Amino acid sequence: MAITEGSALNSVASSQKQTLSTNYIDFTSADANSANWAQQYVPDLMEKEAEVFGNRTISGFLSQIGAEEPMTADQVVWSEQSRLHISLKGTVIYAGDTNGTFTVVTDIDGNVSGDGFTVANHGVRVNDTVLLSSSNTVTKALVSAVNGAVISVKSYETAVLADLSTTTGATTLLVYGSEFKKGDTYGGSDARTANEPTFKSFTNKPIILKDYYEVSGSDASRIGWIEITSEEGQSGYMWYLKAESDTRSRFTDYLEMSMLESQVAADASVVDTALAGAATATGTQGLFDAIEERGNITSGISGVNAATDLAEFDAILAEFDKQGAIEENMMFVNRATSLAMDDMLASMNSYGAGGTSYGVFSNDEDMALNLGFSGFRRGSYDFYKSDFRYLNDKATRGGINATAGSAAIRGVIIPAGTSSVYDQNLGKNLTRPFLHVRYRASQTDDRKMKTWVTGSVGAATSSLDAMQLHFLSERCLITQGANNFMIMK
Repeated sequence: MAITEGSALNSVASSQKQTLSTNYIDFTSADANSANWAQQYVPDLMEKEAEVFGNRTISGFLSQIGAEEPMTADQVVWSEQSRLHISLKGTVIYAGDTNGTFTVVTDIDGNVSGDGFTVANHGVRVNDTVLLSSSNTVTKALVSAVNGAVISVKSYETAVLADLSTTTGATTLLVYGSEFKKGDTYGGSDARTANEPTFKSFTNKPIILKDYYEVSGSDASRIGWIEITSEEGQSGYMWYLKAESDTRSRFTDYLEMSMLESQVAADASVVDTALAGAATATGTQGLFDAIEERGNITSGISGVNAATDLAEFDAILAEFDKQGAIEENMMFVNRATSLAMDDMLASMNSYGAGGTSYGVFSNDEDMALNLGFSGFRRGSYDFYKSDFRYLNDKATRGGINATAGSAAIRGVIIPAGTSSVYDQNLGKNLTRPFLHVRYRASQTDDRKMKTWVTGSVGAATSSLDAMQLHFLSERCLITQGANNFMIMK
């Protein structure tokens, strides 16, 4: 069988049938054209065995929603700007007539301090106009003085501050503007300082994953040969090893599963000691942990009934509204949740309707359907839903979920598109996908997905009477703007 070689094929074919590392067909080559060539022209390279559990791979989740970029440092450090507007939680003390004080307790997200914010460094200034609300009481007031966490206010309305001071729970303060008299400086002095933007810094470190397949020299004869004809008319052979496909597929899945499930060790020394390292192995933060720590969690859309599920879904939209409203979102859910959403949408008689833009798929609905996504619109949001094999398979998260109760993960909602962050390694602002993989690479070594052959078979590299195929990757996941993500439990 003669096959015309594309120019991007990863190896030069040997003119003879020699099992060399240079003419091994590498399906995981960084060169996508090479892998695509092999899949297109020689799809039956692997031995034909009964796949009684179906297509067992889960790869493709990250490739559908994210990007992959190289890195050279031991960790990735990025900064995300905090909320633009000033909104705080605190208590009101009524001082008579329209006078009172507001004492800052936390920011609007419940943080006492961190990333430039403290209760004494809250950003509210003299002559700011503010909204004060608690329960059903709302009033507008002018800031007359600031003394650390204590903010003096004068209400534009009478008696309302007294109502605020008697309500239970925290009062919310929102700065909505300012007011000055004619010819005035900032509050009669230059004490009204500029508010600097605040940033939250995050880090993640790559982990090293390895695996290998070994076959004895005697059994290495179970290889297949493909005759290749180059564009220049030269002919030769490339080879493949049928039985290593499972190891390769499993390792590819490990790359994805580790980016979903990994966690940073609470005590790094425990992991590092187990690996006999030198304070280098600490774990890495995967998607699920990042969302649970910095994102949103919902127990909604349980399939109890369509009406209830719709109300719960609208509650999800309300939460997204609070976080910045990314209008296009990807949904990867297990089978039960997917069916519950189908029933919910069917009850609305508008499944796939409502003007869904399919912007993520170049406005091509057919492309979305071919990739296993169905789109729908609710409010101003477009959602693209897909069943997630990893959450269904009994041998992966599906089996864990069956006994995990409320800790079971039913799906994730991930914002589509990009956001801007400050990359501290590069020292500049960058626009990156909300979710992307960073892998270790340099001019001399690409560790995104590395494979190599050792042993005495073919071109001998050692005295071992076997051939070993090695797999290695060094990578981590960047969950950027996690407040826009949601995990379904």
